This record gives sequence, C-alpha cells and structure tokens, in this order.
Amino acid sequence: MSTIDDDRDVQAYDDPPLAEAEGPAEELPRFENPIVPDNTIGGRALIAVIAIMTFLASLTTGAVILVHSAAGDWQSEVAREVTIQVRVATGRDIETDVLRAAELARKLPGVSDVRAYSRDESARLLEPWLGAGLKLDDLPVPRIVVVRLESKPAPDLVALRDALAAEVPAASLDDHRSFVDRMRAMSNAALFGGITILTLMLLATVLSVVFATRGAMVANRTVIEVLHFIGAKNGFIAGHFQRRFLRLGLQGGAIGGGSALVLFALVEFATRWLMSTAAAQQFMALFGTFSIGVLGYVAVVAQVVLIALVAAFAARATVNRTLATIQ
Repeated sequence: MSTIDDDRDVQAYDDPPLAEAEGPAEELPRFENPIVPDNTIGGRALIAVIAIMTFLASLTTGAVILVHSAAGDWQSEVAREVTIQVRVATGRDIETDVLRAAELARKLPGVSDVRAYSRDESARLLEPWLGAGLKLDDLPVPRIVVVRLESKPAPDLVALRDALAAEVPAASLDDHRSFVDRMRAMSNAALFGGITILTLMLLATVLSVVFATRGAMVANRTVIEVLHFIGAKNGFIAGHFQRRFLRLGLQGGAIGGGSALVLFALVEFATRWLMSTAAAQQFMALFGTFSIGVLGYVAVVAQVVLIALVAAFAARATVNRTLATIQ
C-alpha cells in the first residue's frame, strides 16, 4: 500500500501539468512601418528641390517688395516737388524773371518752400554730362526754381502755370508727371514679373511633387495594392502620402525660406553698417535701407506654408488619381 503511494508521489513530481510546464505563451513582436518610408533618397532630393525653389521664390518676393517700396518713395518724393525752368530770352533780364517766378510760386496756397538756383548752382547741375571746369558764360544756361509742395491743401498748379505764362513767358512749369508715370509703370512691371516668377516656381514644385509621389507609389506598389484589396479606402492611403509630403514641404520650405531671411538680414545689417560710405548712400537712395520690413518677413513665412500645402495637396491628388486606375 505504501509502495503505490510512493509511486504516485514520484509520478506527480516528475509529470507537472502541461500548462505549467510550457509557461506563458510569448507574444510575437509587432513591426509598425509607415506606408511611405521617411528616410529615402527621393525624399531627400525632394527636400533639396523645394528648398531651392523656396529660396528663389523668397528672393523674388523680397526684390519685388524692395522695388515697389523704393518706387513708392520716389513717387512720393517727386510728387512733392515741381520745377520752374527759366530760359534765357532776348530782351528780358533772366535774374528778374527768376525772382518773379519765385515770387509767384510763393503766393500759391499749398507751397511750403521755394528755392531759386543761382547761375553757378545751375551750371553745376550740368557737370555730370559736360564735366567740371567748363566756362558756361557764353551759353544760355537756364535757371531752376524748385518748389516744395504740401500734401494739404493741394496746390493749384494750373493757376501757377497760367500766371507764369502771363508774367514770365520764358518760364515753364514741370510737375514731373511723366517721370511719376514711368516709375509707376516700372513698379507695376516688377510686381507683375514677380508674380509670374512665383507662379512658375509653384508649378515647378507641383511637378516635382507629382513625380516624387509617383516614384514612391511605384516603390511601394505591392503594399498599396494589398491595402487596397483588403478594403483600405483611398482616403486612408492618400492621407499617408499627404502627411509625408507635407512634412517634406515644410522641411524644404523652412530651409529655403530661412536661408533667404538670413540673407536679407545680413544685407540690411551690412547696408546700415556701411551707411557712411558714398556707395552705400547711393545704394540707399535707390533702394532705401534695403529692408523688406515686417511685411516681407511675413510674406516669406506665408510662402513656406503655401509651398508645403501645395506639395501636400499635389501628392494627395496624384495618389487618388493613381488609385482610381487600380479599381
């Protein structure tokens, strides 16, 4: 009897329950990979292309803002001045005509200052074309009277022109209207050219994204087809591509736009630092302080976001159009 009990004890010790012998089942590892791989040669190349496009677009935007701002300043400055030219006439004293023309200008409401150039000052105005040291005593050099205008009240230039024609026949009034019109035309042409260049760059970016999206779909065609046939909707697959290319667009745009902003800041700093030199003063006379201002920086940041959105929606449209051919 005791022998049987001992055998049972041995058997119970040697043969544990099956569940306890095997232990808890191990969970298989799970691998979660994106449909569109993040680190690919095509992705890095697209970032470089978008960065270059954004950099060029930002430079174009900054140049348009500078030209438009400088043209506006020129127009505003020129519009505040008119010029009376007094020519040498037979039988008339030019000094008397100059004084009379200046007096008529001072009587006009809306005139803030009148300055009549002397004979020597008028001769120096011709030095850039005729050179210095020339004797102009025998030449009928006209005299200039510069009239500064106030914005309010607006002066009646027609009345001044009529008064000059009646009392100083050798004088003529130039309101620089033709120059202002040319400056306005130049500013509008620069603006139109900048918009055209930006449009072409956006189209080039869209084409680059379309080709990159098609390449990514070809590289991952097997995965996409399996997802499509097991019931994944087109929006699910397209969303992965859209988010991927949105990140690529933001990365490339940030690199290109940031580089352009750094360049503008450095040039503005250098211009202010070299302000005392004659070349810098001439440069600032043409382009102001070479500062694109807050509006320019906001425009560059908006361009970065716009290019990223264009890349994302171009990728989504390409994926949807390609998936439609699989059905």
